[in-house]
Amino acid sequence: MKRLLLCVAIALTMMACNTAKEQKPAPFAKGEFKEWAQTPPMGWNSWDCYGPTVEEKEVKANADYMAEKLKKYGWEYIVVDIRWFVENDKAGGYNQTDPRYVLDEFGRYQPAVNRFPSAADGKGFKELADYVHAKGLKFGIHIMRGIPKEAVAKKLPIKGTDGITADQIYSTDQQCRWLRDNYTIVADRPGAQEYYNSIFDMYAEWGVDFVKIDDISRPYHQGEIELVRNAIDQCGRPIVLSISPGETPIEAAAHVKEHANMWRMVDDVWDLWRDVKHLLEVSQQWYPYIAPGTWPDCDMIPLGRISIRGERGEERMTRLTPDEQYSLMTLFTIFRSPLMFGGDLPSNDEFTLSLLTNEEVLRMHRESTDVFQLFQDAEKVGISSRNPNTGEVYLALFNISDDKKNMEISVNLKSIGLNGDVEVVNMWTGESLGKVSNDFGVKLNPHACGLYKFK
Repeated sequence: MKRLLLCVAIALTMMACNTAKEQKPAPFAKGEFKEWAQTPPMGWNSWDCYGPTVEEKEVKANADYMAEKLKKYGWEYIVVDIRWFVENDKAGGYNQTDPRYVLDEFGRYQPAVNRFPSAADGKGFKELADYVHAKGLKFGIHIMRGIPKEAVAKKLPIKGTDGITADQIYSTDQQCRWLRDNYTIVADRPGAQEYYNSIFDMYAEWGVDFVKIDDISRPYHQGEIELVRNAIDQCGRPIVLSISPGETPIEAAAHVKEHANMWRMVDDVWDLWRDVKHLLEVSQQWYPYIAPGTWPDCDMIPLGRISIRGERGEERMTRLTPDEQYSLMTLFTIFRSPLMFGGDLPSNDEFTLSLLTNEEVLRMHRESTDVFQLFQDAEKVGISSRNPNTGEVYLALFNISDDKKNMEISVNLKSIGLNGDVEVVNMWTGESLGKVSNDFGVKLNPHACGLYKFK
């Protein structure tokens, strides 16, 4: 009898342990997600250099570099971009002729094992996420909104429902125009929320910290955005949400800041000066929405070595000139955009690395408040902010003209809240420019900028 009672006690203990192990953490309260990105997220994304073809060894190499050279400056996210679930994708576009998708029995995409060997035996991205976490970094993935066409065709069951299948929650309306993997999920159909819950529960089990969801901002799919927000909040893991691509409509500003941590203001930014100018133009309407936890997003940083197996163009070092690279980084940092580097990190030269490790510039990006535009016309732009911790005032000036001559750009110091003599420092070089009073002016080459702090 004693032996029987002991066996029963052991069995009950094991059942209790298993139940505790299976139990999800408590859901997050409404709006709690804003606590997860109090400063703009900083990381690496595989898109600009590897398009839809990135492999596990390349992700690890970029994680190794970030841990060694960038982590101490605040860089922390490693993000696997588009179509990690396709075994036979290609560079220079997408294989939409005969893609081989990898799905589980519940219609959820799984990493292609021929590209991500650690995903074998149904482990998903768990081991790769563990590798990234072991380096003190965070792991992210890209997904497309909607439900896989293949899951619909096979009428696969939706986990967490009583017999609802994928073909009961989809619509061909507003299917993504440029990538035909998925159908739209009809937000008010039974099973729609459960499908999104099931994929984010899986991502939480894998250890995902960041999800970029594509084809959801333009046009603005409010219903699916709300499903995603609910799914993250119920999964019990703090997963930073990035929605893409732009242009997110300004009319949706009040909604998007209550549902996402970051949202794209424009379509893809490539290594072209016209894309930088377009960013400056579009960003004007988003200054009031820069806030801890919720960030208007300038897109990825197309610097360094890009398009190794990219979606667009031949392999190259960025086509932006050094002046244009400074202008891009100055805009991204003073605007407090998330910083997602798109080049292959191990291929960085010293100049590219210097753009990512300037401590004063990154402190401005991390700590500044009250970002506002002083002026913008066809030739010049002025942006300012301040550091509430140090009392320093920041000023970025841009010559955006295409003329081949220098331009004098000046600012009255009262317009940025300064009176009397102040010391001015060039933030990119660290050079002291002495004291100024009343007005500050500088000559800039076309496409060049200046970034200054006033003490």
